[in-house]
Amino acid sequence: MAAAPVWSVDPRTGEQREQVGTEATPADVDTAVRAAHGAVEPLADRAVRAALLRAAAAQLGAASEEIITTADAETALGRPRLPGELARTQAQLRAFADEIEDGTYLGVTVDHADPDATPPCPDLRRYRIPLGVVAVYAASNFPLAFSVPGGDTASALAAGCPVVVKAHPDHPATSELTGAALRRAAAEVGLPEDVLSVVHGFEAGVELIKHPLVAAAGFTGSVRGGRALFDAAAARPAPIPFHGELGSLNPVVVTAAAAAERAEEIGAGLAGSMTMGTGQFCTKPGFVLAPEGEAGDRLLDALREKVTEAARGPLLDSRMRESFLEGVGARAELEGVEAPVLAGAGEDEHTVGAGFLTVPAGRIGQPQYELLLEECFGPVTVVARYRDEDEVSAVLSRLPGNLTATLQLSGGEAAGDGGRGARLLAALTPLAGRVLVNGWPTGVAVAPAQHHGGPYPATTSTSTSVGATAIERWLRPVAYQDAPDPLLPPELRESNPLGLPRRVDGRWER
Repeated sequence: MAAAPVWSVDPRTGEQREQVGTEATPADVDTAVRAAHGAVEPLADRAVRAALLRAAAAQLGAASEEIITTADAETALGRPRLPGELARTQAQLRAFADEIEDGTYLGVTVDHADPDATPPCPDLRRYRIPLGVVAVYAASNFPLAFSVPGGDTASALAAGCPVVVKAHPDHPATSELTGAALRRAAAEVGLPEDVLSVVHGFEAGVELIKHPLVAAAGFTGSVRGGRALFDAAAARPAPIPFHGELGSLNPVVVTAAAAAERAEEIGAGLAGSMTMGTGQFCTKPGFVLAPEGEAGDRLLDALREKVTEAARGPLLDSRMRESFLEGVGARAELEGVEAPVLAGAGEDEHTVGAGFLTVPAGRIGQPQYELLLEECFGPVTVVARYRDEDEVSAVLSRLPGNLTATLQLSGGEAAGDGGRGARLLAALTPLAGRVLVNGWPTGVAVAPAQHHGGPYPATTSTSTSVGATAIERWLRPVAYQDAPDPLLPPELRESNPLGLPRRVDGRWER
């Protein structure tokens, strides 16, 4: 049987643009993984890896116009969004080059022998080594920053792990272009091009997670798809780490004092955040706790005005559009739920319009309202109107894990007056990996202190997929005990020939 074709589709029209290739067979996946495994040793040199990442950023820049044009044709994300995303992707690659040159990520730790300790301590030397071939499952909503050249790939290559990417079907042509750019970068610095390869097709993704030479996986996508792969990774004869980003509600709590102080500003900010990118950001605020009363009404008036003004647009594909329309309809049908602006179909069969729903907070917790606590991918949010702090606490106790949680406070609360701000911040902390005060969660800075992850179902691990510490997902620690110095890896030798930062007998040395 001939392999199924892979088509690039224009989401604005639903029409096929071009055939990009064919879906990978099990034999194709095996070939790609074995070739990647063969690139492990050449990728071991940290200086070469840093050169690879910088060359990859340069190659993406050289092909930027073709990449952006193709990505827009496949995703309808447009300008200036896509040029900004490409710049972010290049910066991410360069940041990981800096990280591996610094060497702190290796976690070099030396404890010299101490026979007088209780119990006696032998000579111990510890650092981190790469896991091996990493499978990356690309995201639909970020065709660059969370796809073939994105953070999972960049951090895995930085760690010394070759990568096989299962491309997302919503942007196969973009995936091929960016994959080719990274392969050119590998050749430019003298590495095998197979340090990175791209495969297409649902079955290819299944085969990839089962392959015995795949040592870890990174995923960004739906709860259903991610959980299926997570379970498959755990069911292998030798289970592997699976770092999946699955879904997030990204709750927002607006205090009564904050609403009284700046209701219009908060309403406008919420509208901008929830409609950004046609509501297709993983950090979109999808659930809001806002007070009843006059200040809360003003907030909703501002939200209504700005959401009504938001441009209609296509979602990434027709399947997502159908799921969005069904999800909004099912939520709007619940008793007590109102739609001041009903999200729904746009002027044609490919677009959608933004909206929001309201519900009394006291209804949250009843079984039929559990749907309101699930992510609805697209430009819609749910506003739960609360009467008092007890209702806020009751709703927060029922929320699932999230990537982000946001707190909108008054000036006095932010300054610590009365302790309410601190109490709410503490209440939100168990719910999310990033907790914001008086901001909006859409937009994830690439910085060493960043954390993009959270309790399940936001992610399947405690790691981050953005920021310098994302590299730790693809490493494992190993300790040597009483090993003669000439036999040790250079990173652990007594003289520190590589000049690495390290912790020696409890003290950091740089």
